[in-house]
This record gives sequence, C-alpha cells and structure tokens, in this order.
Amino acid sequence: MDTLDWSLIRSFLAVVETGSLSAAARKTGQSQPTLGRHVRALEDAVGAELFRRIPSGLEPSAAGVALIAPARAMAEAAARLSLAAEGGSASLEGAVRITASHMVSHYLLPPILARIRQAEPKITLDLVPSDSTENLLFREADIALRMYPPTQLDLVSRKLTDLPMAMYAATSYLDRVGRPETLEQAMTLDFVGFDRSESMTKVLNDLGSGITRDSFTVRCDHQPALWELVRAGCGVSVAQLRIADNDPTVERVRALDAIPLPPLGLWIAAPGAIRTTPRIRRVWDLLVAALVPNAGVSRG
Repeated sequence: MDTLDWSLIRSFLAVVETGSLSAAARKTGQSQPTLGRHVRALEDAVGAELFRRIPSGLEPSAAGVALIAPARAMAEAAARLSLAAEGGSASLEGAVRITASHMVSHYLLPPILARIRQAEPKITLDLVPSDSTENLLFREADIALRMYPPTQLDLVSRKLTDLPMAMYAATSYLDRVGRPETLEQAMTLDFVGFDRSESMTKVLNDLGSGITRDSFTVRCDHQPALWELVRAGCGVSVAQLRIADNDPTVERVRALDAIPLPPLGLWIAAPGAIRTTPRIRRVWDLLVAALVPNAGVSRG
C-alpha cells in the first residue's frame, strides 16, 4: 500500500468521532455521499472493512479500531503543520475565532468585540459561545476565554483576572416580596438554579448554605436563560458582579453576602504556534486590555 490520501483519513476520523455519515457531514461540511466514497476508498486501500452498522449508526470494526490511533497521530501532525504555516503570516487582515463561555459571550464580549472591530476593521471575528472545551490545536478556535486553567498541550495561556460573584434578584421581585435584612430572612426567598448540573449546589453546600436542588423554585442549565429568569423576577441567583452591577433591572441581595462566594477565574489561551501571528496577537492584546483592569495593550 502506497501513501494514503489525507482527505480519506480525515473523513474516517469524522465518522469515528460522530458515529454516522450524516453527523460527519454536518461536522465537516462535506456531503454524505463524498464521505461514504472516502470511507470505501480507505477500506479498499487497507483491504478491510472499517465500520459495521449498528442501530444508532456506524461503529469501527476491529480493523477500524486499529487505525484510529495512527489516524489521530496524522491529524495532530497535520494540525501542527497548519498552525506552523499560519504562524508565519505577517498580515493583520483575516479572521480570528474566539470561544468563550455562554455568559461571557452574551454579556461581556459584545461591546468588547465591537471596539476591536472599530480598532481593526480588516480583522473579522467569529464568536463561539460554548461551555465545553474547544480543541485549539484543531483550530476549533484561535483564542479561548475559559473559566478554568487550560491543560491542553502546546498552548500559551495567561490568567486574566478573578471575577467576583454575589447573589442578585430583580428589583421588581424584591419590590414584591421585600428586601431581607438578615441571612435567615434571605433564605426564605425563591432561588433560581441549575437543573441537572450540580456545580452551583456543590459550591453553595461547600459554603454551608444548605441550598440543594430542591431549594430552586425555577431551574435551568443554560446560564444566559437562567440569568434572564432572574431578571424577569423569578427569584435570586448567583451572578458575576461585572455583569449584574451593570444591569439596572437587578440589585444585589446584601443579606446573602454572609455566604462568601468564591470568584471565578478567567484565563485566555491560544496555540503557541499562532500566538504571535499579528492579527491573533492583536486581538489577544485587545481582549486582555478590555478584560483586565488597568492592563493596557501589550507592546512586547
């Protein structure tokens, strides 16, 4: 067998990772028939069937499983080659893809990205709201803003700041039920929290609040939707000061300051191979300047 066409390997991995030709087509932007032809061509090249049909789609055969590790190694090598080539670009013109949490994407980044576009009109911006880990090596994003330290290899990262947290409710809600003066009174309020995710209740329980999932009278795991429920007057919930203090429809429930909420860390990360690409470096510096108090724009 001579050298394999990289496009066949890439299609094979897409089917492995998604479990069907249709899902792989959606992920890659290729047509389902094209992906099917690629898989058949790869099977002809290696002389074995690589997938078997199951009720939910396709799963790798024994021969397919044996091919996954070397195929992923090829994909990582190709990604590093692409990053290295991209890192040599000297132009400020082009696209920069940014991923951030849903809350940061909805409530912090829009005015910041508008200012970046004003400062650098030749740079276009793609925003990917996501609370999952995006793979920067495979260019799912160029720059990531994350609420936890990045652990992926080959990344350049920096902690930007800590985002203080407190409990807030809509002014309309507090006008209706009254403003508590003690923690005991505050604990009788309605609380808005997560549904299936246990992250909020774990933090609050670790602080001795006694709040459980059953304490939430309205529940939602999508954080921007949850925040809109708070703003609409459904009850009290945790929020970033940077978001809530700039919202005239809500106010801080001071009696709940007795529960000392830990801040959220905010990190920025990018693949090391493209971190110094002029347009990515420029967007990085402008994000840092906007998100870090008194940071300014880096010149080094």
